[in-house]
Amino acid sequence: MAADGWEKASFFYTLEKNRSLKNRPRHTRNCRFYFLLGFIIFCLAQSGYAQSKPERRIRLPDALSEVSGLYYASRDSLWWHNDSGDAPNLYLTDGEGHLLFTLELPQLRNVDWEDLTADDQGNLYIGDFGNNLRNRQDLKVYRVHLSSREVDSIAFQFPDWQSGKGLDTEAFFWHRDSLHLFTKSQIPKGNYYTKHYALADHGNQQVADFRDSIRLKRRAITGAAIDPNTGMVALVGYNYGFFLGLIPHSAASVFFLNQYPEGHYLQGTCRRRKISCLWGLQYESIDFVDKKYLYVAAEKTLWIKAKAKRKKRKKD
Repeated sequence: MAADGWEKASFFYTLEKNRSLKNRPRHTRNCRFYFLLGFIIFCLAQSGYAQSKPERRIRLPDALSEVSGLYYASRDSLWWHNDSGDAPNLYLTDGEGHLLFTLELPQLRNVDWEDLTADDQGNLYIGDFGNNLRNRQDLKVYRVHLSSREVDSIAFQFPDWQSGKGLDTEAFFWHRDSLHLFTKSQIPKGNYYTKHYALADHGNQQVADFRDSIRLKRRAITGAAIDPNTGMVALVGYNYGFFLGLIPHSAASVFFLNQYPEGHYLQGTCRRRKISCLWGLQYESIDFVDKKYLYVAAEKTLWIKAKAKRKKRKKD
């Protein structure tokens, strides 16, 4: 066929194709349009949802190698502290772990700071009640007023301290004008019971009020948090040992408690979620982020830097 014949054939084919498209029912064209529009909206929504998630992992700065307390104030405002051996400092990071500010509290001592919480007025509470040797009699909680940097102290004792069997405590949270403490079992030869005690959030020289106890199989509790909106409680605990007496290994879990009698959290429904196994990590900090996630943080080991991991929470 001649070249001009090809051009004519192509012209009439294109013309006929355009006519056929125009003659298609209007609802068919509308369906395509709305399908495309819906697909675009879906993609934008998924993109926004992905961006709204908190960071999956937070690498903590070197200053937080012994991290033992976490309070999640907002997406870019996370407060932390170390346990014994560090200066009496609180550290503020953003949601990616960049150090923003160090609040120095030279009037305090960090004997063994073990957990961090906050009340509904934004005051921070530091639990200086770590007692690995079970011989301390100077247990304290410090309340830090961030606006003025003034500090109140709450000295307390457990009711059975005179028995010579002191309690090690590494977990607490504030809820409804009270501080709720959870004791830590010895590792690895303890009975894995945790006891719940309560203190008023003000007033010095207190005796802790015993509430309940629970046995959590092969887990010693090292951190606690409560969701102020739903009342769900989360306890993080771990256990460790050594393969062949040389290679460290550990396993950690989060226990979720709800549907409890008022102020008796350990009597509620308890559900467990494993967060690690095998690696020798010490998870000692926990706090809720939103309706779906929480953060758990582990201190530095010989091979792994201090970090926090995002974990899904159990449904209420």
